[in-house]
Amino acid sequence: MTPQAVDEALVRDARAGSAAAFARLVDRHQQALRAFLRRACGDWALADDLAQETFLLAWERLDRLRPGANVRAWLCGVGYNKCLTELRSRRRSAAREAAYQSAGEHSGPLPAAERLALEQAMAELPLEQRAAVALCLAADFSHAEAAEALDLPLGTVKSHVTRGRARLLRALGGPEDEQ
Repeated sequence: MTPQAVDEALVRDARAGSAAAFARLVDRHQQALRAFLRRACGDWALADDLAQETFLLAWERLDRLRPGANVRAWLCGVGYNKCLTELRSRRRSAAREAAYQSAGEHSGPLPAAERLALEQAMAELPLEQRAAVALCLAADFSHAEAAEALDLPLGTVKSHVTRGRARLLRALGGPEDEQ
């Protein structure tokens, strides 16, 4: 039996609910996936974490694998997308941290009047918008992390953050076009 035929049989069995068949797929492809991710992201520990997340996502999305598709290539594609997302998230976090550190050098805590105005403006936002703003702007969640936490589509979270931020800036008398 060819390697492709073995993979197809294992996928068929895993789709039918066989955890053992999926475990065999993991055994067959984890070394190649981990090696690829280690080269792609340059961080062995991150690559191992991403490989694990890739297999979890693959188990959930096995029904999306096209018949006859190369399982290893599909897994590497899923892993690569996870890698890109993680690296983007890390860059955004580093930029936010640098901006926060820079802002912290020039300013102290908000004066009481501004803090109260901010709290009041937040309270006036619709619930989902307030939650998205609180996670992304105050708790440093990425949009994807907030979407997962709030069980909302990514685009909806992005819209909520953009609109909520604009409403807060208007309410506080600040410029609306700063990003």
